[in-house]
Amino acid sequence: MNNKIYDFVGKKKIWFIISLALIAAIALFSVIRGVEIALEFKGGSIVSYSYEGDADIKSYQSEIEDYLQTPVNIQEGENLASDSNSFSISFSNNNGLSPEMQGGLTALLTEKFADNNIELLDSNDVNPTSGREFFIKCIIVSILAAILIIVYIAFRFKKISGWSAGVCAVIALIHNLIFVFGAFVVLGYEINSNFVAVVLTILGYSVNDTIVVYDRIRENKATMPKSTSITELVNTSTSQSLRRSIRTSITTVATMLIVSVVAYIFGVNSILSFSIPMIVGMIAGTYASLCIASPLWVWWNEKRAVSKKTK
Repeated sequence: MNNKIYDFVGKKKIWFIISLALIAAIALFSVIRGVEIALEFKGGSIVSYSYEGDADIKSYQSEIEDYLQTPVNIQEGENLASDSNSFSISFSNNNGLSPEMQGGLTALLTEKFADNNIELLDSNDVNPTSGREFFIKCIIVSILAAILIIVYIAFRFKKISGWSAGVCAVIALIHNLIFVFGAFVVLGYEINSNFVAVVLTILGYSVNDTIVVYDRIRENKATMPKSTSITELVNTSTSQSLRRSIRTSITTVATMLIVSVVAYIFGVNSILSFSIPMIVGMIAGTYASLCIASPLWVWWNEKRAVSKKTK
């Protein structure tokens, strides 16, 4: 157990200002840079080609975009079936890719890479309906989870004003998810199924961390003198939970760092877009459990106490 008591509550204004400043920066960055939405959520087309030899496909991205009249995303890989290289061009459109446009795109690529034997592998239009339904269902699940968290904490921690504790836990959770969203935006990753997976994973980790702190507050309230102030109670309980929270976070963060390094070496961006936001979410979650949820709960109860005295 950690014997040193840290003044988490006394520095609550600093924690709140830091979080609000970073959230404002994320919002500003999102407006300026824009948010990349995956085709599965907004609809579009994906065209895949194979080629031989070496070719810098991305060097002609601007010309491809001029032809299609829309921004495109080019991903290169290997065609294991024919032991050749491959690449895919994905872009958003409302009307699908017509045979004429597809033929023109193939002709353009064949002209630019005349020595690479460009061949069309596949062409698909992506319907956004299923992706949007999936995204909406995830939002509904998250909202229901937040409600259940408030109810669960309200009953489990009713001796320490559980309703306010539950609301503060959900606010801390939203804080963490904003940081996950910020990681996707700042790093230029698409909002796709990986984003949903990270959000749902962080939801579980963050709630568990916060409940551990609340559990310590409840235990200490029963054993510490009644004259103990709410600030001292929370500072003691949070300090006692500090090592456990940090150890849990370090274990997951270290694992994700190893995964990120391996994924970067082998160029697996799909894994990077999960592991790096997970690292951000875990750090933000530990910070929020210690520096946001409990100090916010103290502030809430102090305001309520002042309000009762005034009445």
